[in-house]
Amino acid sequence: MLSRMVNTPRRVRALRIVALVAFVALLALGPLTEHTWPERLFTVTLALEVALVVAFATARFAFALFVATLVFAAIEIAGTLKFIYLQTPVLAPDLEYFVNKDTIGVIARYPVLLGVSLAAVIGIPLLLVVAFAGEQPSLLQTRPRSVRAITRVLGTLAAAAVLVVSLTPTGPFWHVFNKPMWITINDKSFLTDFFTSFNDTVVTQPEIPVKIDYKGSWKLERPMQAPATKPDVVAILEESTFDPRILKACTLPECRRRMFDADKYTKAHGLLTVHTFGGGTWTSEFAVLTGLAHTLFGAAGLYAPYNLAPRVDHTLPRMFRAAGYRAIAIYPMTGDFLNARNAYDYYGFDAFYDGTQYGLGWESRDADLLKVFERIYADEKRQRPDQPLFVFMLTLHQHGPHMTPLKELPPPYDKPLFTGKFAPKDLDDWLNLNLGNYLERLQQSDAMMSDLEKVLLGGERPVVLMHFGDHQPSFDGAIHAIPKQVPKEAGPNSSMVTYYSIKSNYPVKRKFDYPVLDIAFLGALTLDIAGVPKDAFYQANTLLRERCQGRYLDCKDTNMVASYHDYVFNKIKDLREE
Repeated sequence: MLSRMVNTPRRVRALRIVALVAFVALLALGPLTEHTWPERLFTVTLALEVALVVAFATARFAFALFVATLVFAAIEIAGTLKFIYLQTPVLAPDLEYFVNKDTIGVIARYPVLLGVSLAAVIGIPLLLVVAFAGEQPSLLQTRPRSVRAITRVLGTLAAAAVLVVSLTPTGPFWHVFNKPMWITINDKSFLTDFFTSFNDTVVTQPEIPVKIDYKGSWKLERPMQAPATKPDVVAILEESTFDPRILKACTLPECRRRMFDADKYTKAHGLLTVHTFGGGTWTSEFAVLTGLAHTLFGAAGLYAPYNLAPRVDHTLPRMFRAAGYRAIAIYPMTGDFLNARNAYDYYGFDAFYDGTQYGLGWESRDADLLKVFERIYADEKRQRPDQPLFVFMLTLHQHGPHMTPLKELPPPYDKPLFTGKFAPKDLDDWLNLNLGNYLERLQQSDAMMSDLEKVLLGGERPVVLMHFGDHQPSFDGAIHAIPKQVPKEAGPNSSMVTYYSIKSNYPVKRKFDYPVLDIAFLGALTLDIAGVPKDAFYQANTLLRERCQGRYLDCKDTNMVASYHDYVFNKIKDLREE
């Protein structure tokens, strides 16, 4: 709709040529490098629409192209750098949780990041000022002023409306929205991931009926049973770990591991229902540390470390701290990953140990983590010998992919263990590769857990050791093809089942036996065995666990669950307002 320019100055023509070349370069190096063609079309369309909005609003062609180019380039470059340094792309929650003085301090430690940031802060406004001042309004230049004004207003509104529709999850590009979180943080579609993540920032609470037909109390009346000396409590999240005996084909000795079985120390163990599959460890962390399911809060729940952790009042670390404990977290990788360091601070931990400072990383084995744990645990006990500890630690070695060639694994994992169990042959080969890797790593996890039990449970000090699987591995989705055997209480989705185990080296009178336990109850169950007093939330959480026999979101008594949610969110206000 731009009119033919009359006697356009040479410098303006040059400015427009530069702007056009820059915009085309942006499209080639940004939108057209997105992971899928729908995402490429989506981001190209957004860039064009932004340019149109600015063109109609300012009547400046070059300025409009520069704005679109610089905005999209800034997001692309920021996403690339954040992925390189922090293993995650730039997402909408970053605007709230990463734009602060702490982030500036981190950036200052990296010369490349500092240089790029300063160039962006200084260069982008300067370029836009030059582009704006270097070009006069030229839209419909030969038409009357009133026609130009009406056209600009209507054009701006129309272009903005089209842009808003394109960014709507139910709009023409609906298929690029609501990707699984693990894909979002790994597919390198930096522009798509940023723009679609705004849809996932709105936290919604579960809908609670106006009238609830349930009269039960959510206050725990019975007296608490506690050991004479407060025990140390060590909780371990076992990455991508489940008891392979739930696979019908897994009947070999290699499928049986001691970490899944009961012994004289066991106080509770069994199958665990989790709320994620194939990834999303941070959602299982959230469930254990808060007693809540991230799925209660809509799509925003996937961003729990960003938008839910700062708002939850009642957490497991705070319960331990209220009882006189020191709460520490041992993270197997950088604390910058998915806002972990900040999230753990929000959860209420006293200290966060970044694994990279101890030589840990993606390739670290469970035995490496055990050495780090022993070092930190010894230091903590030496510095505070009389204060009980709550330790929350994560493993990493079982993380996918499970694709090391079998010939590189030690026997008996160096050959297919389930030849001919699956069809067709390509699937059989793929599952044998993945299962061989999984079982070999599981053997290492089992050995580490046995050594840890000797260290903790074999001593004189009372200790509770809890460990659980955060989710099943995916095997690139192929694990769904393996028939499984789980109790009907686990629900229809057998891919959401892992395991848990809680042991102590002192007697506990109460018995805890559930066909399957929801992960949201694991924290309160650990408090039971440790003998730690509970606040209003954890009392209610305990009562729901007992009344629903370990089930939560699929509890048969929906009125009871609605009453529980009403109590948690409306009565005791567990989720603070933003």
